Amino acid sequence: MKNPDQRIDAYISKALPFAQPILKHLRALVHKACPDVKETIKWGMPSFDYKGPYFSVAAFKQHCAGGFWKYKLINDPKGYLGERKNTGGEAMGNLGRMTSLKDLPPDKAMIDFLKQAK
Repeated sequence: MKNPDQRIDAYISKALPFAQPILKHLRALVHKACPDVKETIKWGMPSFDYKGPYFSVAAFKQHCAGGFWKYKLINDPKGYLGERKNTGGEAMGNLGRMTSLKDLPPDKAMIDFLKQAK
């Protein structure tokens, strides 16, 4: 991982135990798919920039949320991503409500989405 942001390490360590594996896993996938990504904190949550806003995640009391800034440009034939934030859906972002690693799309699909988002 190039230039990890210690604020994200702190964010993850302060997250509830159910959220930590989700946050760590998504962070690792982001770096695997886009080694030149820049980590930061925006709006109080871990954000990843690559030539502009790229991907963000957040942990709450009972779930995690995450999403791509330009998800409408991502080819998603299996419908893993959705417009939830602005339509009163189950969680902000477009990955839906995540309470365990089982709630994430398969790694292969996530890496594909992350590469497309670059």
